Amino acid sequence: MNNKRTKNILRLHPYLIFVAGILPIFSSCSSSDAKMESEILTVSAITVEPTSMVTFKNYPASLEGISNIEIRPQADGYLKKIFVEEGAYVKQGQPLFQIEDNSYKEKYNDAAAAVQTAKANALKARIEVDRLQNLVEAKVISKVQLDNAKAVLDAENANIAQASAVQKGAEISKAFTLITAPVGGYLGRIPYKVGSLIGRNDQNPLTVLSDIHVIYAYFSMSETDFLEFKKIYKGNTVEDKIKNIPKVTLILPDESEYPQKGKIEMVQGQFDKTTAAITFKASFPNANGLLRSGNTGSIVLPQQHENVIKIPQQATFELQNKVMAYIVGTDNKLRNVSLKIAGKDEESYIVSSGLKAGDRVISKGLQRLKEGISVNIK
Repeated sequence: MNNKRTKNILRLHPYLIFVAGILPIFSSCSSSDAKMESEILTVSAITVEPTSMVTFKNYPASLEGISNIEIRPQADGYLKKIFVEEGAYVKQGQPLFQIEDNSYKEKYNDAAAAVQTAKANALKARIEVDRLQNLVEAKVISKVQLDNAKAVLDAENANIAQASAVQKGAEISKAFTLITAPVGGYLGRIPYKVGSLIGRNDQNPLTVLSDIHVIYAYFSMSETDFLEFKKIYKGNTVEDKIKNIPKVTLILPDESEYPQKGKIEMVQGQFDKTTAAITFKASFPNANGLLRSGNTGSIVLPQQHENVIKIPQQATFELQNKVMAYIVGTDNKLRNVSLKIAGKDEESYIVSSGLKAGDRVISKGLQRLKEGISVNIK
């Protein structure tokens, strides 16, 4: 019986050893936690005061030149010659396309001949009027014959005017066969080839000419941002506020910064019903043609804030999708507060609620802190 009890004790012996081993560990942890609780940490803190700050907001933008002009033929015929290449820069008045003009030349020549015939007939009628005028004065013939001759002269003069109008129309039609650039700019795609039959009713233009010496960047602002815009910038009207906006920056799709600064020029008169946004336009000089119509980018709009609470981003932490900070109370104990962020730059937040002037905010080393502990302020 004693041997059996001894065996049972030996069977439990490893477990007894294990329990005996971990008891000191728990005891050590408990004493360590108690020690940490009893220690007063020394922390760095800042006292927040109202200040000024510039923040930047980015808005996606689409770029367009001053004008995008569709080049369309005003005469029908076969495309005889193309003087330019796709994408080339052309000056105002530079030839672009030549339409076969033989038939137009013939029409012009016929009209010019009709003018000469009308002038000859008018001269003949004038001579007849002068002859009859002398006979009437000599009382050789009656005045009726002279009146008839004058009527014929008037008709011939009318024929001259009509023939001249036809000639002018033929001249204009012939001129339409040479298509020139209405403004300076860059050419788009040219879908037609030499020999193509083109006309005034074609669906596609010969090309598109973009005047891009100045580029407009169009971007949209939400209702909330627009209300903030009206608060930030000085002026009694929106037009006055636009004049007080500093020059803006254009960020290109490769994240590079366009070297020229732009100026906000216009705001749309009303909000879009589908997007609940209002459109702004910024203009950028583009003398070197680096920007093209159809490009995209983003506008960086600077916003000056006065008398705001600003804290470093490193003085905050996130908890359940909220931005939080630790403040030190008058009893030197920590309390965490939820912050409402009204703006930011690369390093700081603008806090619209959650902090007030005079609050002491822990500025770094937040990982080892928790609410309710006592601290010393460095």
